[in-house]
Amino acid sequence: MGVKQTYLLLIYPMALKEEREVLDEIDVKDQYEDLLDFTTGDKSFFHLRTGKRHFTCQQCGIRFTLKGSWNRHMRIHTGEKPYTCQRCGESFALHRNLKFHMRFHTGESLFTCKQCGRSFKRKGNLHSHMRIHAGGSPYTCQQCGISFTQKGSINRHLRIHTGEKPYACIQCGKSFAQLVNLKVHVRIHTGESPYTCPRCGKSFDKNENLKVHMRIHTGEKPYSCLQCRKSFNTHGSLKVHMRVHTGEKPYSCLQCGKSFSNQGNLKVHMRIHTGEKPYSCPQCGKSFTQKVRFEAHIRIHTGEKPFTCQQCGKSFNQHRTLKDHMRIHTGEKPFTCQQCGRSFTQKGTFNRHRRVHTGEKPYTCQHCGKSFCQRRTIKNHMRIHTGEKPFTCQQCGKSFFQRRTLENHMRPTDWHH
Repeated sequence: MGVKQTYLLLIYPMALKEEREVLDEIDVKDQYEDLLDFTTGDKSFFHLRTGKRHFTCQQCGIRFTLKGSWNRHMRIHTGEKPYTCQRCGESFALHRNLKFHMRFHTGESLFTCKQCGRSFKRKGNLHSHMRIHAGGSPYTCQQCGISFTQKGSINRHLRIHTGEKPYACIQCGKSFAQLVNLKVHVRIHTGESPYTCPRCGKSFDKNENLKVHMRIHTGEKPYSCLQCRKSFNTHGSLKVHMRVHTGEKPYSCLQCGKSFSNQGNLKVHMRIHTGEKPYSCPQCGKSFTQKVRFEAHIRIHTGEKPFTCQQCGKSFNQHRTLKDHMRIHTGEKPFTCQQCGRSFTQKGTFNRHRRVHTGEKPYTCQHCGKSFCQRRTIKNHMRIHTGEKPFTCQQCGKSFFQRRTLENHMRPTDWHH
């Protein structure tokens, strides 16, 4: 049996459950449709014993007494979703699902807990919530003893133990334990981003990502460090921050062994070895390994200096430069060498100093293999291979590899007449 057929068989129970809920709400229109023309074109027939007409699905054999119910059921097979949200463009097979979806945009919550005041968009979720107050968790996992208030929750939990992943992507074959994860995954293939920020228009494939993004506009930072009280807008950012206190650096470079507290820094570091510089200036062509340095460089061309010192009024094109500058006023030197006790105002200067003790030379020339402890040293070295001489004497036109050599040349004793 193919992946697609397996996938359809697995989602049928959920689709049929949704369908049964719809059939509970019999509308008058469908009842009238049952009494109209008795043609075989509608795939209908009379039940000899009851005298009622049935509509039978020719694909799976399920029978319906209402034509409207049969029409809705057929959308499972055809994939038709005629009800579209005018706000975000997401489509639904059933009108009631569109109505429910609209509550995410309006914030409407119809079912409220009388004990704690919490509101829910679905009646079933309220019933499950009430078990918290009643102290009831009727569904217990026999393997690990964890209890759940909902049967669906324990069914999903059991897949952790069984390793079952019943929901398969029909495009790439990747499988998932939960249907919601499959739905999110499919958006990689479709490019769909149904959750849009009402303030800036940026779209997201997950509602959780939109919620996190909204904190940029609201300034909300709900995750606080218990040690230094610094706050963050995501739990992941707090987790990374905690490594400052614990000293944990779980991400290691396989080439030089250097470790980092977050994966993003390791990714940037790897560009030292690969030579990759993905950010290029459209004005001068200079390339950078980090986006933040690229953005700071662009300000050289625009002249923008958005970061201003409140004490002396001096402005800077980078926030970190302002931060370093502030230590001139405060006298703070937060980076101290554990081996010799020397302190530094900037982390970069401190890191370079430590290499005096460790002998580390992380910057390697891709042409000759020679290694250096500082980035600026390898930068100067590379000019030997490229022949670049960017420092030119304004009086005689002679050019040099290094600024220092130009400065020596500019001394009166070395002038060329």
